[in-house]
Amino acid sequence: QVQVVESGGGSVQPGGSLRLSCTTSGFAMSSQPIGWFRRAPGKGRVGISCLRRDDNSRHYRDSVKGRFTISTDNTKTTLFLDMTHLRPEDTGVYYCAASDIPASPGVFCQNYPIPQDYNWGPGAQVTVSS
Repeated sequence: QVQVVESGGGSVQPGGSLRLSCTTSGFAMSSQPIGWFRRAPGKGRVGISCLRRDDNSRHYRDSVKGRFTISTDNTKTTLFLDMTHLRPEDTGVYYCAASDIPASPGVFCQNYPIPQDYNWGPGAQVTVSS
């Protein structure tokens, strides 16, 4: 079973940048997807950006395209989310998640309702406010 732990986050003014990191362990297959989800205040959790490690295919939520970049380190065990041009609506708790089952990053990010068997980290708060 994959285990994930987020770090980073914080508070920033609109237009600012932040980086989130996710340390992972327990991957059995490189085809298992991993990604970032967000729970905004008063709303449900949604997929923001997801990646599949074997072919580096990626998926982005429309609202973050061109502003957020998902990537991994060379060992593909640490996941990053570089967030630029942040907006107040980007505020929320960001969760790193991984699946024990191979899937495309688009399917992993957009499954609704979100499957209960995703492996979640504790979350990292991101607040964008002036």
